[in-house]
Amino acid sequence: MRTAIVILNWNGIKLLKTFLPSIINFSSEKAVIYVADNASTDDSLKFIKAYYPSVKIIKNIFNGGYAKGYNDALQNVNADIYCLINSDVEVTENWLTPVLEVFEKDKNIAIIQPKILDFKEKTTFEYAGAAGGFIDFFGYPYCRGRVFNSLEKDTHQFDDISEIFWASGACFFIRSEVFHQLNGFDEDYFAHQEEIDLCWRTNNIGYKINYVGTSTIFHVGGATLKETNPNKTFLNFRNSLLNVVKNVPKRWFLIVVFSRLVLDGIAGIKFLIELRPIHTFAILRAHLSFYKNLILFLNKRRKVQKKQFYFSHISIVWQYFVLRRKKFENLK
Repeated sequence: MRTAIVILNWNGIKLLKTFLPSIINFSSEKAVIYVADNASTDDSLKFIKAYYPSVKIIKNIFNGGYAKGYNDALQNVNADIYCLINSDVEVTENWLTPVLEVFEKDKNIAIIQPKILDFKEKTTFEYAGAAGGFIDFFGYPYCRGRVFNSLEKDTHQFDDISEIFWASGACFFIRSEVFHQLNGFDEDYFAHQEEIDLCWRTNNIGYKINYVGTSTIFHVGGATLKETNPNKTFLNFRNSLLNVVKNVPKRWFLIVVFSRLVLDGIAGIKFLIELRPIHTFAILRAHLSFYKNLILFLNKRRKVQKKQFYFSHISIVWQYFVLRRKKFENLK
């Protein structure tokens, strides 16, 4: 299988200097490496050309975020498997082999995610994906190894190969034919949770998504938008609502949308109590943007097949905040 590793970059010269060497050292024999540049204004491209001339460069005309950035770049990549990887990821020796073997064994697996550990605490799962993603009845995403902000230590409890519902955009393997069949990422998301939408649509047409715990990477996380950045709060809340509108089956649609709006309001109050009003305002902005985009996403919804049983648990909000279940294994 022809494999392409595509790193999306925007003014990330410091990250490229730190993390590009590991990708080249441990990947170049099995994959062609690309940097897709989102109209950077720093010296990223000069650095790549000077020190890593084997890396192919794709120049996007402007910064369209994660979604459009990859959609535009992948029009120029000829491969069977795309590996979309963040510029703040360190890979490990032999990380590609187990992933490609799983793709070879099962043609119905369209998307794969490796184990994602924290670059700063290498025995702890990292927020953005951990050991594979799931979604609850109300459309809240969570992971094996990470429920809300509770991160588990890696004690090899997730060294398996198993089916999941969504894979992290930090390191996202996908068959090129499926990516293009589904017209790639939804560019109206800009960034955050567009990979969940693409995974949801992939599930809907009958493909599988897998986690491969025998492949390990380390992710810094928050290198583009810090966790404390209110714009990250805005994008996460808005895009999660848009996922619900676009993908939740008709029988549960109204109750899920109404419940999410109420729960988001409660989250806004929680931010106020914690003296973080800027995040409350970000949720208000997210809801206004959600209403602005509602008709557009209702029209998109008509074109998307809906999988009836998309959720693994009813409410992780209830289990986490009320029943105090902080680990994936304790969810019921």
